[in-house]
Amino acid sequence: MRLRTSETEIKHLLVAWLAISLAFTIIFERPPTEYFALTFLASAFTVGLGFVLHELAHKIVAQRYGSWSEFRAEPLMLLFAILTAFAGFVFAAPGAVVIFNPYLTREQSGKIAVAGPLTNVALSFAFLALSLLAKFIFPAHSSLPSDIANALVFASRVGEIGSKINGWLALFNMIPFGFFDGRKVFVWSKQAFTFATCAAILALLLSHLL
Repeated sequence: MRLRTSETEIKHLLVAWLAISLAFTIIFERPPTEYFALTFLASAFTVGLGFVLHELAHKIVAQRYGSWSEFRAEPLMLLFAILTAFAGFVFAAPGAVVIFNPYLTREQSGKIAVAGPLTNVALSFAFLALSLLAKFIFPAHSSLPSDIANALVFASRVGEIGSKINGWLALFNMIPFGFFDGRKVFVWSKQAFTFATCAAILALLLSHLL
């Protein structure tokens, strides 16, 4: 199946990506240090994967069910995400995949919704593995050249940030009310909701052991 998109959707994704990356950079760099730019790049990579793949997961499943689906950013929510970061947390609701299909069933809507958080869970575990692998290699080969050692330290940091961000995004989106994914999942299947929520909690807890 060919993924259908548009120039408008790509622009909305890029704007939301940059805004959320900045918000999470503020969280990790309070107060700002000389590593702010490096942390932003790490956040952009980790949030980029987490955010874009989350939305693409919704989009792919929706298009599989014959729906028109495109992401649209919410400028006020993006600004709110950046402002809340200064308070020590990120209210990450940058926008949503707009879906049009009047014939979607409750099960189809639930499966479209749960695809996003489960994608973040998978990414959280993948970044966790990256961080642990980098930390294992570095002490075991302390005689490595400084460039390689620095690269391993950076990879470990990226893995740590990516694991935490994606664990948080997964759990946040499983809130079972309002416009969150969790509401549609809960309405469709209590078992699927419980599984996805527990998986998100586990991913978030493990990410904080780094």
